[in-house]
Amino acid sequence: MNTNEHYTDINARTVDSWVESGWEWGKPVDEATCLRARNGEWDVLLTPNKPVPHAWFGELKGKTLLGLACGGGQQMPVFSLLGANCTVLDYSQKQLENERLVAGREGYDIEILRADMTQSLPFADDTFDIVFQPVSNCYVENMRPIFKECLRILKPGGVFIGGFDNGICFAFDEEEPVLRYHLPFNPLQNPEHRAVLEKDNSGMQFSHTTEEIISGQLEAGFVLTNLYEDTDNYGKFKEFNLPVYLATRAIKPGR
Repeated sequence: MNTNEHYTDINARTVDSWVESGWEWGKPVDEATCLRARNGEWDVLLTPNKPVPHAWFGELKGKTLLGLACGGGQQMPVFSLLGANCTVLDYSQKQLENERLVAGREGYDIEILRADMTQSLPFADDTFDIVFQPVSNCYVENMRPIFKECLRILKPGGVFIGGFDNGICFAFDEEEPVLRYHLPFNPLQNPEHRAVLEKDNSGMQFSHTTEEIISGQLEAGFVLTNLYEDTDNYGKFKEFNLPVYLATRAIKPGR
């Protein structure tokens, strides 16, 4: 890795390579899934296994919805075909190419933007009814500015729906289910952490606690309305049903 390269650029390049290698979260939905969505039969994921409750969204038709770090052509096609006015922002070119692929195949409009979510988001205040962010907190060092930006761009009464890695998995060695790494896991601060990630082409990843996830949203000004936990979809965490992911629903006050 180029040590002068910003870590988010490293991650964008790494995700591109994962998509080219057939990464699970980079495979666009098929035509059958889109047909079901057109007929009102749908589910989307924030975390590996549990579908997001439909009640978390309310009526989607006519809503303005931002998919934040949500490229790949998996959730945004469903929202678009349900009638939402969608924008997707991602930093991976390959993930955005998959969004264009599905939109072209299915014939719907979507605004597609390449941008780094750790920077100021390129939207005016009070733009969106919903911000939907699947698990991506593990690719950023500091979540708090992102929560503040999400609050800013949501309309009063708007909903932030996010999926998060709760950091537990970073304490373990993937090859052996034993505790190995002290938390927080931060490759920008710990050379051992960086070496492990570089060895496995894992980009730059960071652990975040449930405290960070919840308090960060509350400090930004959100009102938390619901949450659920989820485990992984493979390996020892799934075998022992260990909750290593969290999904939350929060609203921007004012309506």
